[in-house]
Amino acid sequence: MKAALQNEIAARWDSRTKPQGSLGRLEDLARDYCLIRGEALPACERLGLYLFAADHGVTEEGISLYPKEVTRQMVANFMAGGAAVNVLARAHGVVVEVVDAGVGTGTANFARQAAMSAAACESHLEAGRQKATEAAAKFDLVGIGEMGIGNTTSAAAILAAFEGLPGIEVAGAGTGLSDEGIVHKAAVIDRALALHQLQGATAQSILASVGGFEIVQMTGFLLEAARLRLPVVIDGFITSAAALAAIRLAPETRQALIFSHCSAERGHIRMLQALQAEALFDLGMRLGEGSGAILGMHLVRSAMALYRDMASFESAQVSTQSKEQIEKTLRNY
Repeated sequence: MKAALQNEIAARWDSRTKPQGSLGRLEDLARDYCLIRGEALPACERLGLYLFAADHGVTEEGISLYPKEVTRQMVANFMAGGAAVNVLARAHGVVVEVVDAGVGTGTANFARQAAMSAAACESHLEAGRQKATEAAAKFDLVGIGEMGIGNTTSAAAILAAFEGLPGIEVAGAGTGLSDEGIVHKAAVIDRALALHQLQGATAQSILASVGGFEIVQMTGFLLEAARLRLPVVIDGFITSAAALAAIRLAPETRQALIFSHCSAERGHIRMLQALQAEALFDLGMRLGEGSGAILGMHLVRSAMALYRDMASFESAQVSTQSKEQIEKTLRNY
């Protein structure tokens, strides 16, 4: 069935009034979107972004320039429509859904104890699954974003645990740490990895040990979205950590994910390598919030508009001979 659908998609692209393959990765994007949906001509009109927010106890270790109270303040800004993600959402017709995954009641300090219990981890995975079920009933395409002071440390620790990497290879500037601050952040991650002995641990154990509530809920969201054939555009470093955990829990989840951008956060290139993913663009961004995801969603919708609405050579009454001449001319240009 998948092969037949791929052939149908390819035939439609090849019949459009353009040289074959001339739209590059936009053609791949439309193909991937159709394959995720399981349809040759799926709708791509209703766009939503789920922004998961939570506090992190590891902020006690001085790994961020900002106190954890900023998480709550930024959530209020999201709700008021004043953040960067809100501006981008309005520009591209995306509905923002803010999810309180643990603001004010965040994780424990994972440098000293497990971030959460196994039961809490399972509960937050289920909460994320429920959000994906809601999303599938409301939207054709969704993105995920996050907010949580301290969550780059959590994401870096998750990557280090899965890939067996030292803290210094995955720790980045986050909210703007100095080189000295990054070294300290890396040391905190190394101490946590040694404490929890995560080599060879299950994905769920890694999440419970060093994850954040928003990362765990995003993981559950991705697991269920993939099952429901709902395409999800991944934002940056922290959302990619959730993607990595989801794929380690259920490898088939990878098929439903589209990776928007390569963050300027140090560990994101290693994260994308672990995910065997190629980002759509690199603009030097590291804001989070879902800002990159919204731009990625715009590219997906643009690709689908071209795929659905471009005239065919037949409908435009462009002869096969003219088509061949156009292609020859462009090849020689």
